[in-house]
Order: sequence, then C-alpha cells, then structure tokens
Amino acid sequence: MRFRHPDGSTVHLAYCTNVHAAEDLDGVMAQLGEHAEPVRRRLHRDRLGIGLWLAHDAVRRLTADPSAVRALRAELDRRGLEVVTLNGFPYRGFGAQRVKYRVYRPDWTEPERLEHTTRLARLLTSLLPEDAAEGTVSTLPLAWRDGFTPERREAALTALGVLAVRLDVLEEMTGRSVRVGLEPEPGCTVETTADALEVLTGADGPPAHRIGVCVDTCHLATQFEDPARALDALTEAGVPVVKSQLSAALHAQQPAADGVPAALGEFDEPRFLHQTRALTAAGVRGTDDLGQALRNGALPGDVPWRSHFHVPLHAPPEPPLTSTLDVLEASLKRLVGGPVPLTRHLEVETYTWQALPQGLRPRTRSQLADGIAAELGVAREMLTRLGLKELP
Repeated sequence: MRFRHPDGSTVHLAYCTNVHAAEDLDGVMAQLGEHAEPVRRRLHRDRLGIGLWLAHDAVRRLTADPSAVRALRAELDRRGLEVVTLNGFPYRGFGAQRVKYRVYRPDWTEPERLEHTTRLARLLTSLLPEDAAEGTVSTLPLAWRDGFTPERREAALTALGVLAVRLDVLEEMTGRSVRVGLEPEPGCTVETTADALEVLTGADGPPAHRIGVCVDTCHLATQFEDPARALDALTEAGVPVVKSQLSAALHAQQPAADGVPAALGEFDEPRFLHQTRALTAAGVRGTDDLGQALRNGALPGDVPWRSHFHVPLHAPPEPPLTSTLDVLEASLKRLVGGPVPLTRHLEVETYTWQALPQGLRPRTRSQLADGIAAELGVAREMLTRLGLKELP
C-alpha cells in the first residue's frame, strides 16, 4: 500500500511475510498466491506491499539462478504485489517448532551474516518496482548479548563497514540504492535506540548513508522507551530510520493482581523468545523469556510488565492484559506525522499468529488473511489520521 505524505513523497506500507513458514523458493512462490494475494483482495487494492522474508535456502537458489529471480518478480507482478523492503533478521529456521535463541545466529561476527545480507541487497535491486526510490533491509542488532567481547564488537562493525562499501558498489552497478537497518531488540547487544546511537555514531561506526536503524515499535515499547524522545535523539544525531516495523507488545499494568499471572501464562509458549521487562524506580529490569518472569518472583509484581510478544494490532488481548498500541501510534506520529517523514518504509510485523493462545489463533488460511488485512486496516487508519493520503 502506498501513501502520499504532505511533503509529496511516497510512504510504503507492507506486511512482513515471516509470518509464513516457507523457507525454500517453491514455498515462497506458493505463499504469494496462498496468503499475500488474498490479503490484497480483502483490502480491495490493486497493489499490496509485502516485506519479503527470504531464508538462506531461498536466497541461495535465487543467487545461483537469474531465471528464478525473473520468475519471482513475474509472480509478484501477477499477484499484484510489490517489494521495497526485505526482512533480513531471521537467517533460517524461523518456522521451526522451537526458535528461541537460534534466531540470533549467525550474527554479525560471523561471515555468513555478511554474505547473506549482501545477497539480499543484490536480490532486492532486481525486485524493486521501477518507480521505487530505494530498497531497505532490516537485520539483527549485531548479536545476542552473551559473550559479546570487544573483539567480537570490532569484528561486527568491520563487517558492517564492508557491507556499506558493497552497497555503494551495488548502486554504481545497478543504479538502485539499498540501505540496511539494525533492529534493536531486548537482550541483544543493541537493545535500545540509545545503544544504536552509541554503536552507529562512534568513531568505528559504519557510514550513515548506508547503515541506520530499523525501529520495531514492539521492541521499543518492551524496553519502555519513550517514542518521541527516542526518535528525536536519532534525528538529532543524524542516525537514519531506515524502516520501521509496526508492532505491539503484550502489557500487564498490574502483573501480580488476581488473574493476571494466569492470563500472562497463556502467552508463555515454546516457540519464540518473549523477553519481558518491568519498569521500576531504579530502571528497567528484565528476563530473557516470559516464563522466567512468571517464576519465583524474578520481576517485581507491583510495577508494569511488557513482553516481546507481537500482539495483532486490531485484536489486543482481553483484560486484565492489553497491548502497547498506544506506543505504536505515538511512534507513527513522530515517524511520519511531521513535515518530512523520518522513514518511508513501514512494515506490519506480527509473526506470532500461530503462537497465540489456542483460542486466538487463526484455524484456516482464510482467517489468517482476515487478521493480516485487519492489521493493515488499523495501520492505514493511523496514517490517514496523520494526514497521509492513500494512493491507488
């Protein structure tokens, strides 16, 4: 979906396909017809943006076979779909029954991450619509925090510097510009926008014209960051918001109250990591997973909790829980509500549909398409309220 910002520029809104389990190219091609096109039809649009997730196996095949790239581009066109952004965070196995910490490997200290991201950027130049100004790729924020030594930090930043050079060369060769955004996430070496500022503005940081930040509003909320303060700090420091993932976290205002631990326990599931944070007078405290927070008083129960569980935008949980949709709305106001948008690539990223409590999960493809379309409808309403005009 495309929107005209009051400054005349085009803002793209997509949904991220990492909600679908396909990891090889045949599966990716199939999901365009089975999932993405039905979402487009429900929104009554001739064209729908998707934030394409391409796992390692699909990328390897596309890289080796130019005809496969042409076939993918043709299938996108045939289904009324367009791609301006890729989700490069999960490398493989995101559809597995147990993902947890595996999603952070390989990290930016390992050569596989640099090569994978380089390939994604090259592929994106072949998938971009002819009138798209640029493409973007989101990626993990260097690494998970454990064992991240100064030597590993140096290796990661060196790799990002190499990537920036490769992106410069890619633009010279193709005429298409691609930028990459580190996506701060709780528990990682870069878990807040302040961490991103420290990494990206240091003397050894990568060049800002190629490497910036992907702001995930669920992660922002989970860390109890104030959207206005966080985004203003990025702007003042000259760190670009390459893209933003529109998502909402799970929120419990009174986590120790009657019925609340049981309600939270419904969201404690074995597939994904749900980092959980509590806002205390001394600062933010946290655990790596929701189950850990619920056991043995790991977090204080008299202050609000937020958990990294992407809650569908149109369907917050029943009381006593809620979502951080208000943080998303405040973030969007700063991102695209000003005289000039801070980013032009927005992506609804609720990948947790099949991890929701049983009664909330879609049981059919049709129900999943209904839910994704409803989420995009919520995002569309927020954008139009900010003065953006939806384009045909």
